[in-house]
Amino acid sequence: MRQVLFRKYYISDYRESPVADVLGDFEGWLRAARYCISRIRRHIGHTRHALERVPDLPADRRFDAEDLDRIFRSPVRPRHFAAARWAFEQYLRARSQWIAAPTVGPHQALVEAYVAHMRDLRGLAPATIEQKVRAARSFLALCCPAPRTPADLTPHDVERFVARCARRFGRSTLQSTVGYIRSLLRFCHERGLCPAGLDVIDRPQRHRDEQPPRAIPWVLAQRLLASIDRTTRVGCRDHAMLYLMAHFGLRTGEVCGLRLADLDLRGRVLRIAQSKVHATLVLPVPRPAVQVLARYLRNGRPRTDRPELFLSVLSPLGPMHRSGVAVAFQRHVHRSGLPLAGYSPYSLRHAFAMRLLERGVGIKAIGDLLGHHTLESTAVYLRLNTEALRDVALSVPARATGERRAS
Repeated sequence: MRQVLFRKYYISDYRESPVADVLGDFEGWLRAARYCISRIRRHIGHTRHALERVPDLPADRRFDAEDLDRIFRSPVRPRHFAAARWAFEQYLRARSQWIAAPTVGPHQALVEAYVAHMRDLRGLAPATIEQKVRAARSFLALCCPAPRTPADLTPHDVERFVARCARRFGRSTLQSTVGYIRSLLRFCHERGLCPAGLDVIDRPQRHRDEQPPRAIPWVLAQRLLASIDRTTRVGCRDHAMLYLMAHFGLRTGEVCGLRLADLDLRGRVLRIAQSKVHATLVLPVPRPAVQVLARYLRNGRPRTDRPELFLSVLSPLGPMHRSGVAVAFQRHVHRSGLPLAGYSPYSLRHAFAMRLLERGVGIKAIGDLLGHHTLESTAVYLRLNTEALRDVALSVPARATGERRAS
């Protein structure tokens, strides 16, 4: 099996294969999805071997999860076969050849009606609907196990669910979850499926600026950047991303949204699309930043025609996401050994603002660079600069102090 699987012609030339039609279309999808050549060859080879050893493939070339688990099961190179199976499943989904297993449960009809209500009447986005459905399924599974129905719900059941979530979630997630359950209970009450008043749920409040942001001291920020190994593609990319956040004050979403067209190394200009203020900020790029970005483009960025500046390293190639930037930051914080526990990538943005503030840059200019709507948002950073506040404090006259003590 090992010898047959990895012969070169077996992977590259599949015209004589009985499943050549599937492999040809699969290869075209892999190329369109920006898979690198080595991954395409590997996935094609493993998929060919998996399909050819099955004598009774469906004529319509439609598969479900059980089919793929059976077809791609292999004692040799199981991880490679598993990767090929995942890619082949994505291909089937894109070609509408995937047979999804029907979702069953005691409250499936209620959930489907709830989804239709959110999609057709409220016009919610698919991602929002998915979050609300996930919370609804958890609530119904805990509070309405068969044979109970929503008509049997009591305030105690709702409190029990909220208390359970409070032990697992932070305040922000708990606040969102309670809102999702309120929406579900109102939907059920409007249709006479549950008692009235269950949607009156207290939830934690989050107050604006209740805690000042945490800014990494500039010295530690520079030590963190210097600790990143730039001899690898991942390290070169991560260093460039975090460098832009620290030296230009970019948000994680702005870093992920940068495109090659936004960067002009010859003109030393960087264009940043600030989504919150619906404006484009044009910044000069100093020579050290030019060197960092040029090194990334030369050694770290994969050779592809994708327009995004920062891309994932593993196939399929795609733009970086906010979660990927957070994972990269935490990975390099752990490797550096610096005392940065509890910080996030946004701490680099706060460090940038604090550095400008300490250098005497005006609040309005800092707010424009950070893309803030109001000065109130920028003034949050003043809460960190206690030394600057001491410098502008008025001294108390000695006579007034003596009179106050006498009184």
